[in-house]
Amino acid sequence: MKQTNISVGLDIGTTKIVALVGKKNEFNKVEILGMGKSKSLGVHRGVVNNITQTIQSIQQAVEDAIINSKQEINDVVVGIAGQHIRSIQHSDYITRENPEEVINEEDIQQLIQQVYKLVMLPGEEIIHVLPQEYKVDGQGEIKEPIGMHGGRLEANFHVVVGQVSSIKNIGRCIKSAGLNMKNITLEPLASSEAVLSFEEKEAGVALIDIGGGTTDLAIFKDGIIRHTAVIPFGGNVITEDIKEGCSIIEKQAELLKIKFGSAWPGENRDTEIVSIPGLQGRDPKEISLKTLSKIINARVVEIVEQVFLEIKNYGHNEQKKKLIAGIVLTGGGSQLKHLKQLVEYITGMDTRVGYPSEHLAGDTQESVSSPLFATAVGLLMNALEHSNPSDVSSPNESINEETQEGDTPTKDINVARKSILDRFGERLKEFLDNA
Repeated sequence: MKQTNISVGLDIGTTKIVALVGKKNEFNKVEILGMGKSKSLGVHRGVVNNITQTIQSIQQAVEDAIINSKQEINDVVVGIAGQHIRSIQHSDYITRENPEEVINEEDIQQLIQQVYKLVMLPGEEIIHVLPQEYKVDGQGEIKEPIGMHGGRLEANFHVVVGQVSSIKNIGRCIKSAGLNMKNITLEPLASSEAVLSFEEKEAGVALIDIGGGTTDLAIFKDGIIRHTAVIPFGGNVITEDIKEGCSIIEKQAELLKIKFGSAWPGENRDTEIVSIPGLQGRDPKEISLKTLSKIINARVVEIVEQVFLEIKNYGHNEQKKKLIAGIVLTGGGSQLKHLKQLVEYITGMDTRVGYPSEHLAGDTQESVSSPLFATAVGLLMNALEHSNPSDVSSPNESINEETQEGDTPTKDINVARKSILDRFGERLKEFLDNA
């Protein structure tokens, strides 16, 4: 069936809010129909701290996207990040009433719903429950238990947790902006969809998304997400350091960072100097590029070391958990000069910069293919995946039909998996409506 559905991904970041409108073309690539972008005024380190300003910024980005795409926008898929996000590993099991019957999607749903009932810290809510590996009657390392026989179904889960108030605030902003939140997803997961290849996820890879207010980390191994973390530092902290260190205003500090900034101080000679216009007729200020690089380097080293600590906590040093594909950098902060070399120097891991261009149609504007829009592209891909007409048919029915014949279904497993996220979206909508 030809894909005609149009979807929208909305990235609510600390520095910018981006609305991307797109559809799938005949080659199954994402065709961008329009983009809206506005300065994010009410978000600090990924968390909404001014509802009114955030609503205005969202409305501006969406209006721009409507004008550029000439499409009506009602439903959006939104990303969530912020310093309140944490993740835990959890194991759980269910005992099946009839071990002679094959395991079906309902059993997996029952197990996942059981994890959702975990008691969290006050004010926290489970955002994602991501199954890792399953065990059936003690037999481990099973990736897909559907179609197998067994009495005890067990699984390891990666559970992503966030603050209820922060999730509610995003929901309120979306609602007040006149939009319907179709789904909410963790931003590092969205970015990984846009910039990582299947081979990298299989081999083991760490995605580092350096945004304005936060640095998001997602670790994959054997095609499964293993670890997520949000570090409350991003490009804005580097700008702040330049502003303080060089005694200049924020706008000048940001321009200096983008135009002349480098993460490697040895790159610049002492004689390289840039002149900055003085305020209100004052004399221009001369800043050494070596000094600028030293200021940037100090903060970038701190961010990279924190990320590397998370990678070590995951267990990268163990042979079985080794990340063979190394590190992929994305987000606006990944465009900093010589950052790739610095990350390789600190971690000793192969590093590349991730562009979302692989999933985009060939005639896409170059600006959208930038790492800056990796999260927005990932959210749009998530929106398109959930609006695919082929996903609307009842997935559980098709699975039950196949399993009754005793065969292991393969085609419909992914469809059923999508229903897990759909159900999560429904739970969240219900949660926000009752708030």
